[in-house]
Amino acid sequence: GCFAGAVGTAALNALGSPVLARLAAQAVLRGADFDLERILDAHLFVICANNSGSTFLNAALGTCRAVWRLPAEGQRMPGFRGPRTSFGPGVDAPGMIWAAREEALRHFADADAYDWPHTRKAWYFQASASHPRASVFVTKSPPFLLQVAALARHFHNARFLFMVRNPYAVCEGICRNFRRRFPSDYQRLFGGCEARLAEAAAAHVVACMEAQRRNIEHWRTSGVFFTYEAMCAAPEEVAARIQALAPQLDDLELRQRLPVKGTYHAMLTDMNARQIERLSGVEVAALNRVFGKAHGLLGAFGYGEIDSEPTLSAASRLD
Repeated sequence: GCFAGAVGTAALNALGSPVLARLAAQAVLRGADFDLERILDAHLFVICANNSGSTFLNAALGTCRAVWRLPAEGQRMPGFRGPRTSFGPGVDAPGMIWAAREEALRHFADADAYDWPHTRKAWYFQASASHPRASVFVTKSPPFLLQVAALARHFHNARFLFMVRNPYAVCEGICRNFRRRFPSDYQRLFGGCEARLAEAAAAHVVACMEAQRRNIEHWRTSGVFFTYEAMCAAPEEVAARIQALAPQLDDLELRQRLPVKGTYHAMLTDMNARQIERLSGVEVAALNRVFGKAHGLLGAFGYGEIDSEPTLSAASRLD
């Protein structure tokens, strides 16, 4: 069926029927029907904190002919064996701010807590592609920030996309969504205090940025680093850098409209200014209390503190 589908697409293109050809091209090839252990020649992991643009980037990568993709984050797939971020009432280290607690950080960093061979088989079985010659497996999960060495050890020809985003914009998304999705936990964990939630979000972001800085220093030859702002401002340049790392992705297009989080379609757009403007003075002051102690870390990525009257202060460089 897979071979016939590929032939059918080529035939329809030759007959000049672009609509039918496009429909045929969308036929899904299932990993369960292929020996991915044999045919994959690279694994590409998006290494990025939550609320930082990784969902869009992962979706864009998934449109490439060469890609085998998963329908959800790697940590959410059945058969994944390892710590996962948790959501819902009563969770002490909620998924959006999991790195804010030392105990949770140690849990996600524990190499013995993962069974990568079992996870790899489960991922391969559930992966899908649109082209029979697809040869690059792509996935992402925020806690993989702490497991780059293990991923490199357990996945052949592992490659990494390291991305960071303006920490104030990240925290705004975390705080707004946390209050909306988990009002009972907002009261239970933070007493309904926006400053306390903002400080926890900032601590989470600082921990993620510290891990990312270590990743970039240790895995330069296996990955590329860019900011969310650079991806939005110069998508063709960032795409070219990704293609230099993974030449199979020769049709990668970042400037496109894609489904995001299963709720809406969006063009690649820098949302930083809009999100930072939503921060209250209380939230900015709370974020600055945490970020002020990590001035060197933020500066290493091109970011700085902002005033209590928020204005955008984000880097868009590609270094």
